[in-house]
Amino acid sequence: MNTFHHELATAIGHATGLPFVVSGAQAMHGGDISQAFKLSDGVRSVFVKIQPAAGLAMFETEAAGLAELAAANAVRVPQVICHGMAAGQAYLVLDYLSLGARGDAVQLGRQLAQQHRVSAAQFGWTRDNWIGATPQPNARHDDWVGFWRTQRLGFQLQRAAENGYGGALQRDGESLIARLDAFFDSYVPVPSLLHGDLWGGNHAYLADGTPVIFDPAVYFGDRESDLAMSELFGGFAPDFYAAYREAWPLDAGYAVRKTLYNLYHILNHANLFGGGYATQAARMTAQLLAQIR
Repeated sequence: MNTFHHELATAIGHATGLPFVVSGAQAMHGGDISQAFKLSDGVRSVFVKIQPAAGLAMFETEAAGLAELAAANAVRVPQVICHGMAAGQAYLVLDYLSLGARGDAVQLGRQLAQQHRVSAAQFGWTRDNWIGATPQPNARHDDWVGFWRTQRLGFQLQRAAENGYGGALQRDGESLIARLDAFFDSYVPVPSLLHGDLWGGNHAYLADGTPVIFDPAVYFGDRESDLAMSELFGGFAPDFYAAYREAWPLDAGYAVRKTLYNLYHILNHANLFGGGYATQAARMTAQLLAQIR
C-alpha cells in the first residue's frame, strides 16, 4: 500500500470507527476537476475524489453542501465520510453508491420540490463555493434581483471581460443587468435550497430506482434556477418535470426566466472552456433584452 492509501485508510478508519485496510482501487469518473476512484477493503467500498493541495477548500465546501442537502431529507445524496490531506493531496471520501442512468424520475421530481421548500431568511449561503472550477460568491442578500445581478451575472460578465470577451456581450450584458427587475414584475421568489449545478450528469439512480444527486454548488435561491439548468445539455426525463410541477407548479414567467438563469451557466462555460459558449451567451443576452424592449 502506498503512502497516500495508507494515510487515507487511517483517516477513513478514524471517521467510521472501523479499521479500513485497502485491498483494491479502481479508477472512476470524477468530473472535469477531480480524479476519482473506488477504494475497497474487501467488505466496504468508498468513493474518493482527489486534487492537488489547493483543492482542499473546494472539497470542504462540497462536503458542506452535501451535508446541507442531506439535512433536507429530500433527494438522496452521497454521505460524506471525511475530507482532508494525505501525502500532500486533498481528498474527499464519500460512501460508494452503485449508480445507473435509469430510475424513478417521478420520485426525483417530487423530492426536488420537497428540497426546494427548505428555505432560509436570505438568498445566498453561509460561505462561497465553486461552480465547476469557477469560484461562486454567495454573499447573502435580502433581494433576489440584487443577488442575481451582483453574485451571478455581474460576476461572470466581469470574468468574461477579463478573458477577452467584450463587444456586444458586455454592452448587452450591462444593459440586461440594469433591467433585471423587468423579469420580476409579478413574481417574487423565495430562498429555496438549491443543488446549484443540476445538469443531467449530476443525477443518477440506485438499482431500486432511488434518485441520487451529487457534485452540488449549494446556495439558497430561486427554485426556477435549478429547474432551468436541468433543461440544459439534454434535460431530465419528462416524468421528472411533470411530477415537479404537480408537487409545486411553476409561475408562467418561468418560460422566459429560464434563459436568464441558464445565461449564468453558459457564461461560466465560456469562461472555463471558451469555444462557442461566448457567442451563445451573447445570443441569449440579446434574446432576453428583446423580451423587455
